[in-house]
Amino acid sequence: MKRVSTLAERELSVYFLSPIAYVVLTIFLAVSGVLFITQVFSPGAESSLRGLSNDVWPIILVFILPMITMRLLSDEFRSGTIETLMTAPVTDADVVLGKFLGAMVFYLVILATTLLYPVLLTIWGSVDWGMAFSTYVGLILLGGFFISVGLFFSAWTSNQVIAVVCSFVLLAVLMFLARYLGGFLSGLPRMLVQHVDVRYHYEDFARGAVVLNHVVYFVTLTALFLFLTIKTLESRRWR
Repeated sequence: MKRVSTLAERELSVYFLSPIAYVVLTIFLAVSGVLFITQVFSPGAESSLRGLSNDVWPIILVFILPMITMRLLSDEFRSGTIETLMTAPVTDADVVLGKFLGAMVFYLVILATTLLYPVLLTIWGSVDWGMAFSTYVGLILLGGFFISVGLFFSAWTSNQVIAVVCSFVLLAVLMFLARYLGGFLSGLPRMLVQHVDVRYHYEDFARGAVVLNHVVYFVTLTALFLFLTIKTLESRRWR
């Protein structure tokens, strides 16, 4: 575990030295701030983060989290530092988990900046803190899944642009296309598409409910993509 935490600290320090990290943080804060002021923190508006957490933040994350993850392994392959990393006394699982945790901590830093919103709503009105708690649980699970997908594609190529595009395409299919197709289906096909639809599994969190099967969905998919990333890294070792 010490090796994983060391790699995570290394990755986190790289984030705070990387311009792209600050670009992502600025985009997220700017979009969230504008929408919070215009849609939530305004006279007559509902004193709730439900609009942001259900309709805005998940969509923003589809775009910005692939930007955070695109360099995790791609840059190691491009610069050749992967050889040094692979000869160090660490396993492929250590590398993958260390990079995942580093990206997750940076993502949690981004999420932490939004805690100002419920605090402001509390000062000027009232906030359902139970709903706020479930929302952040959902955002953490959603972000973990998105990061695992981005890490997986970053392990496949040394080209960061390809990594970010592939991540975005898959996440867009799971977030938008599945929801669109579900509107035309009924019965068993609709149920099957719903199980693929990420927003279907996330929306209950935004409504204030932490549902076990949704938690299992995100944890299982995150673990699956981390496992696939480890296997991808192992296969590249022998090429």
